[in-house]
Amino acid sequence: MSEQTTFIEADRTDGVEPDMVDQNAAPASEATGAGVVPMNMIQALNSALDVKMAEDPNVLSFGEDAGYFGGVFRVTDKLQQKHGLTRSFDAPISECGIVAAAIGMGAYGLRPVVEIQFADYIYPAYDQIVSEAAKMRYRSGGQFTSPIVVRSPYGGGIFGGQTHSQSPESLFTHIAGLKVVIPSNPYDAKGLLIAAVEDDDPVVFFEPKRLYNGPFDGWHEKPVSPWKAQELAQVPTGKYVEPIGKARVMREGNDVTILAYGTMVWVALAGAEHAGVDAEVIDLRSLVPLDIEAIEASVKKTGRCVIVHEAPKTSGFGGELSALVQERCFYHLEAPIARVTGWDTPYPHAFEWEYFPGPQRVSDAAKSVMAGGR
Repeated sequence: MSEQTTFIEADRTDGVEPDMVDQNAAPASEATGAGVVPMNMIQALNSALDVKMAEDPNVLSFGEDAGYFGGVFRVTDKLQQKHGLTRSFDAPISECGIVAAAIGMGAYGLRPVVEIQFADYIYPAYDQIVSEAAKMRYRSGGQFTSPIVVRSPYGGGIFGGQTHSQSPESLFTHIAGLKVVIPSNPYDAKGLLIAAVEDDDPVVFFEPKRLYNGPFDGWHEKPVSPWKAQELAQVPTGKYVEPIGKARVMREGNDVTILAYGTMVWVALAGAEHAGVDAEVIDLRSLVPLDIEAIEASVKKTGRCVIVHEAPKTSGFGGELSALVQERCFYHLEAPIARVTGWDTPYPHAFEWEYFPGPQRVSDAAKSVMAGGR
C-alpha cells in the first residue's frame, strides 16, 4: 500500500483548531465535468487547484501544513490524497525557503503554487519575491521565467489581532514584475486562480479570509450570510478562466463610483445601500495589472469617487488609485476623492470594528462626496 493511501480522516483533523476548519466543507471538486454547483471560496480555490493539477503534471502545491492537513483553512484539502505526495506536500516553517524553492522549480519548468499560511508571515519571503521572482524574466533576458503563484489568506474581520489581520498588498503593487490578484467571491476566485497558475510570471494571490465561508458586508452584529445564496457562488466544476486585469462592475449607478477589492467589495455594496446613494461599485479583482479603463469610464460618468480598502491609509493602494483618478478624470470630478481605509496603527484585537472600514464609514464618505466633499 502506498504511503498516501494510509491516511484516515482522524489523522487529518487531529490537532487542528476547530475554528479554523469548515466542518461542512464539501470534498474537492472533480477536475472534469461541466456542472455548476454552489461553492464557498475555500471550495472554489480547492477546485481550481484540483483542475490544474489534473490537467498539468507540472503544477504542484506546497506550504506549511498545506499537504497532509490540507491547509489551515482547508484550501488544499485532499489534494495530497488525489495527486500524491510529490505534487502536494508540506514545507518547513520557512517562508523564504518555500518561495526560494518555488522560484527554482519555476526556472526548471514547473508551475508551483505555494501557500503562505497568513499574509502577515509573507515578510520573510519578501526579498525572494521582490529580488528574485519579480526580476527573473528581466535579468535573464527572457531565458527564464518565474511561473509561480504565492497564495495567502489576508485581511481582517476575524479577531486575528495585529499578526493575523494585515493587508500588505501595496508592498507588492510597487514592484515591477509582479501581478497582484485579490478575488471577492467564489466564481472569480476559481477563474482567477486558474489564470494565475497559467501565467508565466509570478502572481501574488491574496485570499480574503473573512470571505472564505460567506460574503461579509461589515455589519458584524448581523447574522452571516452563506455563499449558496449568491449568484457568484454558482461555480462550474470544470475549467474556466477569468482574465487577470479586468474589473467587475458589481452594482451599476450614476451618482458616485466606489472602488474596492476583496472583503471591501461587500462592505461597499452595503454602504451604498445604507447611504441611499445611486453608487456604481467596481470590484477591481486585480491591482496589477489594473483595469484603469473601467475606472476611468465610471468616474467620468458619475463625477465622484470613493476608494475603500482595509490596509492603513498612508501609502495604501488607495493613494495610487486616487492619483490615477485625479490624473485621468480631473475635469469630470465634482468633489474631492474620498478614501475609506484602515487606520495608521497596528491592527487591534479589542477594537476590531473601530479599525475595520465598515458600511457606516462608506456611507458617510458617499454622502460627503455627494455634498461636494463638505
